[in-house]
Amino acid sequence: MRRRAGLVLLAFAVFFAALSPLLRWYAFPRLAKIPPNQYQETVLEARPATLLDYTTLKAKKVDRITIVQTLKGNVEASEKIERSAGRDVVVWDALSYVQGPDGKMVSKIPERYIFDAHSQAPVHATGEMVDGDPVRREGIEFKWPFLTEKRDYEYFDAQTRTSSPIHYKGTRNFRGMEVYYFEQTIPWTKVPMPKSMPIKGITAEQIAKTGVTRWYTTKRMFWVDPVTGAPVNGEEVHREELRNAKAMGMSEDTVTVFAGHVKMREDYVVSIVDMVKSQRVLVLLLTSYLPWGFLALGAVLLALALWLEARSRRPGATAPDPTPGPGTDPAPTPA
Repeated sequence: MRRRAGLVLLAFAVFFAALSPLLRWYAFPRLAKIPPNQYQETVLEARPATLLDYTTLKAKKVDRITIVQTLKGNVEASEKIERSAGRDVVVWDALSYVQGPDGKMVSKIPERYIFDAHSQAPVHATGEMVDGDPVRREGIEFKWPFLTEKRDYEYFDAQTRTSSPIHYKGTRNFRGMEVYYFEQTIPWTKVPMPKSMPIKGITAEQIAKTGVTRWYTTKRMFWVDPVTGAPVNGEEVHREELRNAKAMGMSEDTVTVFAGHVKMREDYVVSIVDMVKSQRVLVLLLTSYLPWGFLALGAVLLALALWLEARSRRPGATAPDPTPGPGTDPAPTPA
């Protein structure tokens, strides 16, 4: 019985030892994916800020500028691309909507971001765009890969339509979480005018014909959970200018369009941190808790199987035969 029990335990030990790497290297890439129908809204604010007053064509100080950033999964588009790409694809229709202190629109820039559901690597397909302009992204945007590494990544900048390194700057503690801090600086760069202008009847093409150009620089900062790859906080020190502005009748040749330190609103920080903390447990189950747990369980079962086998081989481990041998007198029967 001991030998049979030892063989059963040995079989379970092999099973759990084999299951450990399968969970990490086979199941994890197939199960840890961004859902195609995800919807997320984030509100950021710059308090205070500088904003161009289009009625006076002069920059002025304002109490607040609000940026509403939405990411909406387009399931129909992702399924269509998946048929030709041969892998799970997510399509995010994003919108960055900027409004002034009076609630009026300052600018809005739509994007379509297409990427691999697990690795977050860009997938190039028809429809990939920023503000109606076709683009070909390199690197990441909005989200880092699962199990983010301590290294620089290529990060796509929607304003310049280009990618450049976003640098790993160290490990920080944020709201009780160990996160990786990344930073990217975009130098002054000439960028296209937004298609949607805050003044009705004026188009980007009309402004471009005057010779006025739009320039932009930013310092971008992200605090990223390394397990899920999700940013739990983000900030930008952002500045935009119109140059050769006298061509439009402005008093100065360089006019600030928008300048401010943009930060995520506190209630959204709390909400995102809570969501990431719950999601990271699922990722850790597939990458750490279950694989290491199954490996430890396999080792324990193997040790127990070997112990039972050793006991079954010890001298005297076999129970003596109760049948009397030849020449042995039977025990007297009591009267």
